[in-house]
Amino acid sequence: MTIPFYIVDVFAEKKYAGNQLAVFLDAEKLSDKEMQTIAREINFAESTFITNLKPESNAATIRIFTAEYEMKFAGHPIVGTSWVLMNKIFENKPQNIILTVPIGEIPVNQSGDLVWLQAAQPEFLGTFSADDFLSFSNLERSDFDDQFPIEEITTGSAFVIVTLQSKAALENIILDKAKMNEWLHAHCKTSHRALYFYCLDGAKLISRMLCIEDNQLKEDAATGSASTCLQAFLLKYHSPEIEIINHQGDFINRPSQIYFKGKLSENHFDIKIGGKTQFIAKGEWEV
Repeated sequence: MTIPFYIVDVFAEKKYAGNQLAVFLDAEKLSDKEMQTIAREINFAESTFITNLKPESNAATIRIFTAEYEMKFAGHPIVGTSWVLMNKIFENKPQNIILTVPIGEIPVNQSGDLVWLQAAQPEFLGTFSADDFLSFSNLERSDFDDQFPIEEITTGSAFVIVTLQSKAALENIILDKAKMNEWLHAHCKTSHRALYFYCLDGAKLISRMLCIEDNQLKEDAATGSASTCLQAFLLKYHSPEIEIINHQGDFINRPSQIYFKGKLSENHFDIKIGGKTQFIAKGEWEV
């Protein structure tokens, strides 16, 4: 049995940048184990599997897998899969579609060369002390921006948002994997545990996502789900209206640009992230 697949770069201004994604069609033919095995074989940050395609209503159901586990929500897989559907699969080339993921329906629209997703309402799960980070990183107390809390937030996948004072502090982070893993398991409220560091370098927003997967410390090139959490954080603590580009992946030679457009009004978060997708390849996968 073979199934079609596409490879794209997401949140990428040009090819061979951003975050890689494999999109598999006809995935209703696959078992959970087969999807996980294929995701591990291709070994991107995530792969998506389209399990139900509804061209007549411009909708689809997808599942998202890292090399290690299935995710309930992830930004770059939703943006990249939507681009493939809107530009390569659906014959009517719709500008608006609905993707269903385990947390529910995600509205997606394309405007020019940007694909935008609408995030769910955030949950603010708890705050932490900067002193905790001194035990598992090379950061000094003065590297943290005390104007803002360190806070765990989820819009489907949870991240601990950490504000740093400078680009230099962000660039030079060193983490002790074992001690970091111990801290994450002791303090995070959900099974998805990751750190999202960022700084505002003048008017430029720069970020890094670090997590432990397959017993390895990994850095992601572009993390849409973390970006929705960061946008919620900035709307709450920085400004109730925001339009800015989040630069991620610069320190691992996969420069990415994640567009933010959000508003906070009467405790309602209108969170949108967008990005460009670059087509890389298509083929047939033999299962």
